[in-house]
Amino acid sequence: MSTAGDRLQDTARKAALALPDVSHGRPFTPGLDVYKVADKVFLIVTDDPQEQIITVKCEPEHTRALERGYASITPGRYLDKRHWISLGPTPTAWSSTGCGL
Repeated sequence: MSTAGDRLQDTARKAALALPDVSHGRPFTPGLDVYKVADKVFLIVTDDPQEQIITVKCEPEHTRALERGYASITPGRYLDKRHWISLGPTPTAWSSTGCGL
């Protein structure tokens, strides 16, 4: 667990909850906070202290550029790799494979 990871996740949670009509729950597993607008998921935050990441929806044309530009951004951890990216406070062991698994 890192201070930077805590800050990243706390900031993402607060920003998501500040948006209008956001719902929040744990529909997939107890360890994943899922944020939705109009029943569409846009943010997933993990509770795993060894994997302090957030996963966000991203337009496919932007995902590859972001992944190339930032070592802490990788293909989405939990969902379709074309439409999702995961962000961490620093590059992590799972992201070093480049596959987001």
